[in-house]
Amino acid sequence: MSSRVGDDPPGDANALIEDFGLRIGSAMGWPPMAGRAAGVLMLSERPMTMAQLQDVLRASKGSMSETTRLLVLSGTVRRFKEPGSRQYVYEWRDDAWVGCLQHQVEGTTDLLALAENAQARGAALPERQRARLREMHEFYTFMVQRLETLLDEYRAFRENGA
Repeated sequence: MSSRVGDDPPGDANALIEDFGLRIGSAMGWPPMAGRAAGVLMLSERPMTMAQLQDVLRASKGSMSETTRLLVLSGTVRRFKEPGSRQYVYEWRDDAWVGCLQHQVEGTTDLLALAENAQARGAALPERQRARLREMHEFYTFMVQRLETLLDEYRAFRENGA
């Protein structure tokens, strides 16, 4: 791996990037490459092209394509074209953790919709299975409410100069 990420980051960037690969990747359910790419982008002074990310991470184009797609979908990275350029670049979002939490809210809301649908469609099932569907619905109702509250609280926390 290159010893530079964007413009010379402070400290031992390579060790930090590897740590991101292991810890953030694992905690987020991402493959290690996505965690490493997150570390590279978080430490980079400038947006990076896919080719630059491939070079720094010594990754194939296919692997990097999948990795950047995952990071964009997770809400932590944005993909855009700089003025006058044909290539997309990737940049760690300044509000990456808000984006990440928003992604969690959206995914949990999708699961709540599934639970609502399953509960309605499973009305004729035996009581034990209906109880499982009720529990699923109660859980995701609770989680959506709490995650939305948490997201609102965190946004307010950031706005108040955290």
